[in-house]
Amino acid sequence: MSRQAQAAVLFLIGTALLHAGLTNLYLRYVKAGLQPLLLLSGAVLIVAALATAWYEWRRARAEKARAAAHTDAAHADEAHAESEGEGHGGHVHREPRISWLLLLPLFALILVAPPALGSYSAVRTGTAIQQPYGLSKLPADNPLTLGLVDYATRAVYDHGHSLGDRQLKVTGFVALDKSGAPYLVRMALNCCAADAQPVKIALTGKIPPVLQPDTWLLVTGTYSAKQTKDPVNNRPIPYFQVTQAKPVPTPKDPYDESWNQ
Repeated sequence: MSRQAQAAVLFLIGTALLHAGLTNLYLRYVKAGLQPLLLLSGAVLIVAALATAWYEWRRARAEKARAAAHTDAAHADEAHAESEGEGHGGHVHREPRISWLLLLPLFALILVAPPALGSYSAVRTGTAIQQPYGLSKLPADNPLTLGLVDYATRAVYDHGHSLGDRQLKVTGFVALDKSGAPYLVRMALNCCAADAQPVKIALTGKIPPVLQPDTWLLVTGTYSAKQTKDPVNNRPIPYFQVTQAKPVPTPKDPYDESWNQ
């Protein structure tokens, strides 16, 4: 691939990174905290592309000027061909064409946003609940809006002491196991979507009679001391006593980042 083509690819990749970083698209790939690094990377690639294009333009001008000074036309033609990175033979012409295939994943990144991981992954992966180093004090709000991972952690390892009998609001997507038992799930991120793992809570109480997998629900209810075991990895899954459940739109950031905080 010629230097000009390399510069074009760098520019397009940098533009794609900036586009993803300035929209919600990047949340499908990495955690929200990495947005500044993503924007910085895109800017660096664009600057590198522009610098490469400028260097190649100046080099081509210098080569052309030197070639014009020669009286030997053959030498001038050879110097011009070398400055343009061209050669003779079929192999040289095929190489740049193949290299442009590198742009296909780039266009896929720009044009097709992958869906967030959902119930299919959740029911085939064991719950990733982790014992915390400590638990922060909760605000006195009642009802209290709580992250699903935070609820699961407090329900299992704090046995609900910090939750008490307060009304709680938790949001997640629906997943159904092989027996049809409903879970509310959030995919927890460490760094990026590639390492996302599900954290599950089981639902009991006033559950809607019909639940569709991957539907996002806001459930209101209270802590339940009941627990079950994840059939995939035998880790504990706490229950949530539902008093009300209503569908909600998919959140801007579908992943839960509190897992490693």
